[in-house]
Amino acid sequence: MSPVLAGVLQLLALIVALGLSYRPLGDHMARVYSSDRHLRVERWLYKAIGAHPSVEMRWPAYLRGVLAFSAVSVLFLYLLQRVQGSLPGSLGFVSIDPDQAFNTAASFVANTNWQSYYGEQAMGHVVQTGGLAVQNFVSAAVGMAVAVALVRGFARSRTGELGNFWADLVRGVVRILLPISVIGALVLVACGAIQNFSGIHEVGQLTGGPQQWNGGAVASQEVIKELGTNGGGYFNANAAHPFENPDGLSNLFEIYLILVIPFALTRTFGRMVGSLRQGYAILGTMAVIWLGFTALMMWTEFAGRGPAFDLAGGAMEGKETRFGIGGSSLFAVATTLTSTGAVNSFHSSYTGFGGGITMLGMQLGEIAPGGVGSGLYGMLIMAVIAVFLAGLMVGRTPEYLGKKIGTREIKFAACYLLVTPALVLCFTAASFVLDTPAHSMTNSGAHGFSEILYAYTSGANNNGSAFAGLNADTQWFNTTIGLAMLLGRFLPMVFVLALAGSLARQAPVPETAGTLRTEKPLFTGLLVGTIVIVAGLTYFPALALGPLAEGLAA
Repeated sequence: MSPVLAGVLQLLALIVALGLSYRPLGDHMARVYSSDRHLRVERWLYKAIGAHPSVEMRWPAYLRGVLAFSAVSVLFLYLLQRVQGSLPGSLGFVSIDPDQAFNTAASFVANTNWQSYYGEQAMGHVVQTGGLAVQNFVSAAVGMAVAVALVRGFARSRTGELGNFWADLVRGVVRILLPISVIGALVLVACGAIQNFSGIHEVGQLTGGPQQWNGGAVASQEVIKELGTNGGGYFNANAAHPFENPDGLSNLFEIYLILVIPFALTRTFGRMVGSLRQGYAILGTMAVIWLGFTALMMWTEFAGRGPAFDLAGGAMEGKETRFGIGGSSLFAVATTLTSTGAVNSFHSSYTGFGGGITMLGMQLGEIAPGGVGSGLYGMLIMAVIAVFLAGLMVGRTPEYLGKKIGTREIKFAACYLLVTPALVLCFTAASFVLDTPAHSMTNSGAHGFSEILYAYTSGANNNGSAFAGLNADTQWFNTTIGLAMLLGRFLPMVFVLALAGSLARQAPVPETAGTLRTEKPLFTGLLVGTIVIVAGLTYFPALALGPLAEGLAA
């Protein structure tokens, strides 16, 4: 079987699996977030944290819950790393330095999972399982809660209430993420991923000399790492490591885990607003962009010319032979179009255009299908922008899902769009103005510029993947990327929840003959165009200095 055919068959299998999961998972999540019942274990959790799950919150109170919970999480994870050397199960590892502990705490709480350390050489079992794995669950649940709050803003009228953050957080973990993770961990163990609390073992190498490996609860952390679009690996090699991702079947399963909840949330959205066709329109937009990026990535990675390319069947540098170009390309697009950041290959070794595709996927805002929760609310913000542009073209007050998009709403949407690009471009520029950060680059020229641009794009968009040529374990990068992750995660949430509160207070606008039909394919096309143009105008100058220049020079 040719490598190209193998890649196409993997893509088709993935589409079938996602299609079979779409309806039952989407309907289940809609029931979870619409239910008035509380499970017994949930009531115990509410009592433990002092929450009142039946009390409705307006957007400022909902936001305070998000920020307070996340701030406590950052502090807890930071302190856990700082005292690691005194904890049992530390495997003899010392406590983490302050700047790296801050960077890691910010990273995992912000659902970014940027890692400037070697996991198997720095983190013991307690930090890995009791700290990082826990944040993989709750940070994903926070994103889902914010997305559901925005959906309620569209679905409700004449009220500023968006639900209860603590109920949404607990339900997301207990009823959605945990059950799928238990089943998924068993699948990964069956595929060969390890699951233990073993110590450090010394093994021989084919080239001679000893090598040390430690075990860990890898399968259980791997499944929520992908399912919650987190991305942080137990080992430095991430999903390229055979203990995390043993073979082609586990690779395809992990890609499925990355995509299944973000795609299924569009049906949840349709159910909660009372129109499945609106959910299909958002799904169609996500699918068009995802399939387009996947096709472009496979083309550029298979189309290389030269003796090495011809012998390998394409651009195999930096890719695992057990996954091939097809499996690596699928994984790279899935992780950069979502906020996952896991890698099964080195993005720095991709062709110039291939590296640019991974970067552009993040710069679109990771909305096709995007992160767990963040993808849906990011796409709905883009839908508001698209409706506003359509209204300008026809001279009519824009409406979306029966709500007027006025000055207040469009300001919130515009602020959401501007925050992340400002963080990416300002921090990138500062890194080149100062002398010290540039010394961390492995390469010079366009590729070196891409290394730093990719780092801040990944951090501010809460992705977490790296170009692999940048030494980011410095005080400058640990601190600035940590700030980019926190600001890139929580500032957009402020505008999302403010928009949700503004929409929820409105009275419904009756549909007329002049109302834009946002469930039609025409609107899907408008939305795709809006996304591509907005991202292109924002990032094109920076991309032209990096991956585009490198690709054209190749």
